[in-house]
Amino acid sequence: MRNLTWSPSNVTPAERCTVIGQRGALIWLTGLSGAGKSTIAVGLERALVDDGHVAFVLDGDNVRHGLSADLGFSDGDREENIRRVGHVAKLMVEIGIIVIAAFISPFRADRDGVRALMGDLTFIEVFIDAPLYVCEERDPKGIYRKVRAGKIPKFTGISSPYEAPENPEVVVKTSENTSAECVSTMRAQLEILGALAGLGRISVESRSKLGRISVDAEESTCAG
Repeated sequence: MRNLTWSPSNVTPAERCTVIGQRGALIWLTGLSGAGKSTIAVGLERALVDDGHVAFVLDGDNVRHGLSADLGFSDGDREENIRRVGHVAKLMVEIGIIVIAAFISPFRADRDGVRALMGDLTFIEVFIDAPLYVCEERDPKGIYRKVRAGKIPKFTGISSPYEAPENPEVVVKTSENTSAECVSTMRAQLEILGALAGLGRISVESRSKLGRISVDAEESTCAG
């Protein structure tokens, strides 16, 4: 493979998890634009961090500002985007982080590819289920109006297919519940699935120390 050799680490994923105090997991949120993926993702991240877990959101729009800034929205570029995100997420999960990925990820094969990539690591597919008409009514970014006006070609759910999950671990119906209810339901389901079963959580005292360190750093920066 282009004269490349994998350089193994002397630290095992289990050792990293012991240091961070939890096991990593990839929570993959998929659904139409406007279904509520980003809202649920940041809400879940907030709930997990408040409970002492280390969690981080990889958001579809955010990733395209950097990691995938060179990609468009052709089928091939969408596939490459998910491939890149999958590899980044795997690295984070191996560290012990609970990664919440919020991506339309319209193609089943791409999502299955990420699941396969994760191997023995925890992968949970979450279908953020909202009917197209609901997503259009919400239209938080004004994208659907542009699509209907013919300004955006090949848009998922309208002029490009969305392949809904066949057997997701979790289904969240955002058209029937509030965001808070969806986050609460998701968190409960993650508990049942064992995704939050860790080696221990960051204590209140430790979080307090982290907070003081953050404030001290900020004060130091301001003083400089």
